[in-house]
Amino acid sequence: MPQAFTKLTATAAPIMRTNVDTDVIISINRMIGNSVRGSLGKWAFGSLRYLPDGSDNPEFILNREPYRAAEILVTGPNFGCGSSREAAVWSLQEMGIRAIIGSGFGDIFFANCFQNGILPVMLDKAVIDGLAAEIEASQGAGRVSVDLQEQTVTSPSGVRHVFEIDPRRRAGLLEGLDEISLTLRRDHEIRAFQACDRDARPWIHFAGHQAGQLA
Repeated sequence: MPQAFTKLTATAAPIMRTNVDTDVIISINRMIGNSVRGSLGKWAFGSLRYLPDGSDNPEFILNREPYRAAEILVTGPNFGCGSSREAAVWSLQEMGIRAIIGSGFGDIFFANCFQNGILPVMLDKAVIDGLAAEIEASQGAGRVSVDLQEQTVTSPSGVRHVFEIDPRRRAGLLEGLDEISLTLRRDHEIRAFQACDRDARPWIHFAGHQAGQLA
């Protein structure tokens, strides 16, 4: 079950590259024989985070203070594009990321965030650029607030930006529920529909029952 998300005030790290794909977030080479959840956080952004000898790359923002403790990423356009690997989101979640604020995301990556307790927030590119500049000017000292209940992002200087979010996904994150759990909350409605549909279209349910017997 994903961790519930209501409001977060934390250090935010700008990663403003365009088209950061899922292979940059977690390399397929690191997943081979190492795909168990709980073991991927140290490999997030591996090609950017580490030098060829395995030591920390001092130029990468998440290796510098205070960004090492960042729980929010501010990202460039099309973050999380590329393959559908859910491990990209797992690795970010395992390194402590709870929210990602950007102007655009890969569609599957965006959906996977909600299933794993990470809130992806979409704002206009001009807003993202301004937010990143403000964070950099404060050298990471200015904290960013993300409020899912109010649907706002507040910059270090106190400027509030309202974001849109699908109501079902919002409810799931607020309560820490994935898609299956949200669906099961409507179990009585599903069963009522099935009962009515059996009366209205018995041949469909009979055909399905027969197919199951033959299988």
